Amino acid sequence: MFLAHFAAGLAAKRVAPRPSLGTLFLGAQFIDLLWPVFLLIGLERVEIDPGNTAVTPLDFTFYPFTHSFLGVIMWSVLFGVTYFAARRDARSSVVLGALVLSHWVLDLVTHGPDLPLVPWSDVKVGMGLWNSLPLTVLFEGSLFALGALVYLKGTRALNTRGSLALWGLLIFLVLMYTMNLFGPAPPSAEPIGYVGLLQWLFVAWGYFIDRNRTTGLDVRPAA
Repeated sequence: MFLAHFAAGLAAKRVAPRPSLGTLFLGAQFIDLLWPVFLLIGLERVEIDPGNTAVTPLDFTFYPFTHSFLGVIMWSVLFGVTYFAARRDARSSVVLGALVLSHWVLDLVTHGPDLPLVPWSDVKVGMGLWNSLPLTVLFEGSLFALGALVYLKGTRALNTRGSLALWGLLIFLVLMYTMNLFGPAPPSAEPIGYVGLLQWLFVAWGYFIDRNRTTGLDVRPAA
């Protein structure tokens, strides 16, 4: 899952206009931003298994701290509470916590049965949409288009940068998704971790976009 997580961040701007798009992306992708770190320091593991599913050659053999259901609930509460402590905005805090949790729900749809319910259990779940490339593309593409539409209708550019930066991001995300689908399998697990850390650039990109767009509502400066 890739595009659908960004779709959730984009769409969340409608119900939580105060946080920046960068903060919404941070919530929606939070556990996938943690996972490369856990992978690189050896706390979680992934194996390269071409043909494991029709969509990805990655076999997520051990990631209970970032991707177990209980773990994600804890991360979502921590994220929401931290934002509330900083901004005293209850509504936005709830939305951001829900965004963190939405990541696991979307992964549940696409992953095979590799998502642990709790870190210490062997019980794993996943509905396996990744076993069908056409259905995966249709599902993610539809959600991404809807999320982009909601964000576009709920905001307007303050200047040329606000328009170009948004469209540049949307196009770049689609290109990255296409490359992931049809590119070669990574040679080993370690490069996956380093590439995964580059997702922080999308968070920064989201902050830049929101500084150059407005919801038209009387809200505090985005953060």
